[in-house]
Amino acid sequence: MSAQISYRVDVVPTAGQVIELYDDAGLPRPTHDPQRIRTMFENSDLIVTAWDEAKLVGVSRTITDWVWCSYLADLAVSPAYKRSGIGRKLIELTRAKIGEESMTLLLSVPAAMDYYPKVGFVKEDRAFIIHRTK
Repeated sequence: MSAQISYRVDVVPTAGQVIELYDDAGLPRPTHDPQRIRTMFENSDLIVTAWDEAKLVGVSRTITDWVWCSYLADLAVSPAYKRSGIGRKLIELTRAKIGEESMTLLLSVPAAMDYYPKVGFVKEDRAFIIHRTK
C-alpha cells in the first residue's frame, strides 16, 4: 500500500478491475458476468474511484437525477485498505459532486450495517424492494 491514494471522477475502471475489487471486498455482485458489470458502470451517472498507483482500491457508483435523489448503488474498498478513510472519502466526494439538493440513498449489505451511521447516513425503516429475479 502506497502512502498516497488518488481519487478520480474522470476514469471508468475496466470490468476486470471492478470484478477484482468486488471479489476482494466480498461485495455480492454478478462478477461472473463481465458484460453485466460493464453495463452497470456504463449506465451509472457518477463513478468516484480510489487508486493506489494503477491499482483500483475503492469505488463509489451512483445513479442520480442530480436534484432530488441519488442511489449509491455500490461502495467497495479493498480489504487491504479498510480503516484508512477511503470509504468515507468516496462518500464525501460523491456527495460533493451530487450537491446539496439531492438526498443519497443506499441498500447496505448486512456486513456494513454498522458502518453507514458512522459516516453520516441515517437508518430508515420506510424502504421497500422488489428483488431481481436474475
